[in-house]
Amino acid sequence: MHVVCKRHTEIPHTSRLFADLVYHYDRVAGFYSHAPFLPASYEAAARQIDYPSERRARLVAAMRAQNGDGSPAIEKLAREGTVTVLTGQQVGLFSGPAYTLYKALTAVQLARQLSEQQGIPAVPVFWLATEDHDLDEISTCWSFTPQQEPVRLETAHAPGSDRPVGGIPMESLPLDQLTESLKGFPFADEIDARIRRAYQPGRTYGEAFSAFLRDLLEPYGLLFFDPMHPASRALGAEFIASAVDAAPDLTEQLLDRNKRLTDAGYHAQIHIERHTSLFFLLEDGHRITLRRRNGEYVGAKDRRISPEEMKDKAHQISPNAALRPVLQDFMMPTVAYIGGPAELAYLAQSAVIYQTLLGRMPVAVPRNAFTLVDERSAKLMARYQLQIDAFFNGEEPLRETIAARLTPPELVGTFGETESAIRANLARLRQHVESFDHTLAAALDKGASKIQHQLSKMQLKVARESLRRDHRAQQDAHFLYNTIYPHKHLQERFYTILPFLARHGTDLVARLHDNVHCDCPDHHILFV
Repeated sequence: MHVVCKRHTEIPHTSRLFADLVYHYDRVAGFYSHAPFLPASYEAAARQIDYPSERRARLVAAMRAQNGDGSPAIEKLAREGTVTVLTGQQVGLFSGPAYTLYKALTAVQLARQLSEQQGIPAVPVFWLATEDHDLDEISTCWSFTPQQEPVRLETAHAPGSDRPVGGIPMESLPLDQLTESLKGFPFADEIDARIRRAYQPGRTYGEAFSAFLRDLLEPYGLLFFDPMHPASRALGAEFIASAVDAAPDLTEQLLDRNKRLTDAGYHAQIHIERHTSLFFLLEDGHRITLRRRNGEYVGAKDRRISPEEMKDKAHQISPNAALRPVLQDFMMPTVAYIGGPAELAYLAQSAVIYQTLLGRMPVAVPRNAFTLVDERSAKLMARYQLQIDAFFNGEEPLRETIAARLTPPELVGTFGETESAIRANLARLRQHVESFDHTLAAALDKGASKIQHQLSKMQLKVARESLRRDHRAQQDAHFLYNTIYPHKHLQERFYTILPFLARHGTDLVARLHDNVHCDCPDHHILFV
């Protein structure tokens, strides 16, 4: 097993804000409180945490209620001075995208590193995003077969739900379809059994997601926190009440922050308007969108709620994306938040809320990012002399690249010799034409361009014919593309982790854990 690092700036769709956060922190220092990756940043963030003993006792009680007794991590958290390394994810079908696991392992490794190397006692915590209501997104995932054919898996549900997804029972689970997709992998039976233990019909999305991750990550001391649990809601009510009081000012600060971000050439991840509320109301199993109007909060059917009523209902209020991270770090003594590019972009906006309501902010740390390359794919990439860049333009350009590798060497040489000869002769001809009549030089240039274009077209036709004759190479191109960059997405964002576990076994988790590097900003190409 070995790793090749790839800068995020060489990965498609990397935002400028994220790239500058990880590679040029000085450019974004006005939007964050601490530079990522630096030991001094964690030390500074830990010093700023003023976490009351009473709140710690309530947090520990909530953790015990959700994780059971006897956890060494909970006992460590109960001790004064212990901080948390926090990450989280939507509670998606079959554990959601593969990067869910990478987030969790990054939090585990960073907490260990802080405890053992920097003397900052830390425990890793996974925030189960059960309050989200995008059921269409979390009810679908992708697996793949041993032949590397993508398989879409989906639970049945009514569209347009406004219920928090974590509490929705799952219907028509595609377990048999998953089993069929994994058939032929060496560890398919074990993974199938694990997923069926967790994703039982009748369980909610939150319960099943949590059960599977707990099973998979049991050796690593990761604590799970569900914000929909009654103990969690009670813990956050005080913060929600203070946020209601500050909401008008916070909205103005967010509008100003968004303008500063766009003026600096960055993007504002969360759209904010003056009527935008920072809150949702959880009532009768529904998540009701609220808007601010004339000092009040307005819900469905023009229902009006005063700020005082909002504070009375604080345990029923859910934060929006800008407020949520600040609530998390009020509830926990968070020294670092592990997130993906979009989540860390949220923090650039949420920073103004952090300073107003908490007076501190954790270190924003990118999760480790992986593309897993199995043995067969590694051999094919070597055979066709491919680097990961070759996949980013689509499957057809990849086929053409492979086709070029299949053209007979003597034919490649002849094309090269012909191109050089034509270029040299055209250059010599141009000199004579220019001296004869300079007005004809432009016409010659145009003609020369056409000649070179036709030669390039012929080279491409020869390459395609080479590929057409080599059926195996066409299959290899299809296999590789679906492995590395399926449907023009990074592998970690497209597939669930399950087929990788079915191919490599659950000890893949330990190998990933050992290859998490909390001081490396790059994307990791991991050959397993």
